[in-house]
Amino acid sequence: MVAAKKVVLAYSGGVDTSICIPYLKNIYGVSEVIAYIADLGQGDDLNIVKQKALDSGASEAFIGNLLESFIENYAYPAIRANALYLGKYPLSTALARPLIAENLVATARSCDAMAVAHGCTGKGNDQVRFDLAINALGPDLEIITPAREWKMSREEAISYGEKFGIPAPVSKKSPYSIDVNLLGRSVEAGYLEDPMRPPSDDVFEMTASIQEAPDISEEVEIEFKNGYPIKFGGENLKSIELIKSANILAGKHGFGRIDMIEDRVVGIKSREIYETPGLLLLIKAHKELESITLSPEVIDFKENIEKKWSQLVYQGFWFGPLKEALDSFIESTQRNVNGIVKIRLHKGNAIIVGRNSSNNSLYREDLATYSHDDSFNHENAKGFIYMWGMANKIWAESSLKDSK
Repeated sequence: MVAAKKVVLAYSGGVDTSICIPYLKNIYGVSEVIAYIADLGQGDDLNIVKQKALDSGASEAFIGNLLESFIENYAYPAIRANALYLGKYPLSTALARPLIAENLVATARSCDAMAVAHGCTGKGNDQVRFDLAINALGPDLEIITPAREWKMSREEAISYGEKFGIPAPVSKKSPYSIDVNLLGRSVEAGYLEDPMRPPSDDVFEMTASIQEAPDISEEVEIEFKNGYPIKFGGENLKSIELIKSANILAGKHGFGRIDMIEDRVVGIKSREIYETPGLLLLIKAHKELESITLSPEVIDFKENIEKKWSQLVYQGFWFGPLKEALDSFIESTQRNVNGIVKIRLHKGNAIIVGRNSSNNSLYREDLATYSHDDSFNHENAKGFIYMWGMANKIWAESSLKDSK
């Protein structure tokens, strides 16, 4: 079935990857399964995950410390792109996949493996993201996808693992599928597949409910340089600590929950629950700062770029010519995105209450004011309106003639 005898497996210790090791060895005839475990700030004790992989039959297991790269090379570009798929989802899970794939390929090269494997199912987006990224970076590598081929339900997969003594991280009675990294959590499956059924409190871990959130609001200032967040609450913070601080504060006030119907790459709609408090807060602040530092034409055009950028990343084209071209455009817009945004957090809301750019603001109070300090030449308005509306006036006059 498979020619490769040494395979590098993207391993998380979850339901599907937990059973991939015995399945690859027993069904596909793979001799050596090398488990690659990505550290993305998911909070698990990855040494336990590593040992689980070895106990399951992996010949080797590696932990890749990818957190700094994840934030600086993936999350921060998403913030500069104001990336929101379908106007809601900030790609917290999607952003991790090309990074994992990149390191999966690198590990295969270093171990002289001719194939890589992942535990993505045939209905999800991640299979597309992994396969496209691997094909872009290692087109000579074989991609093995047991979960796409074994046709087991989640319950059957759990039972299969139990036959090999592999404990599942979920129970059969509550089979949530959960993905976690520093940017947030995604939760699906189980009763959540009913789009009318509200999620219970046990779905959420990073954000407080409206009832539990503080009754008193809290304000925070976020500073950006060249579109990158550099300060949070007045503190100079490195990327990882900044994201953590944003997660804690926004989550404390119940901001960052998303319950949406999502258009998957494979053509079906699915109900997804996300918690992304810090990332959503930073995107909101960044977009607001652009409103005062970018020209109207750039803002208008960049919104189209942002939509396409988000679609490409969601659909798995992180490594591709169009994404690369859009990156260049976004980079050119961010030189002047410098300044501070003030946000008030209260009961699930993040309200913009201030913004300032000392050197790059296009806002001029002397032109905007209605006080005696107004420097705007009102007399020019008549001529401007005449020229601005000339084409429309000509159309109206022509229509009037036709109606007679």
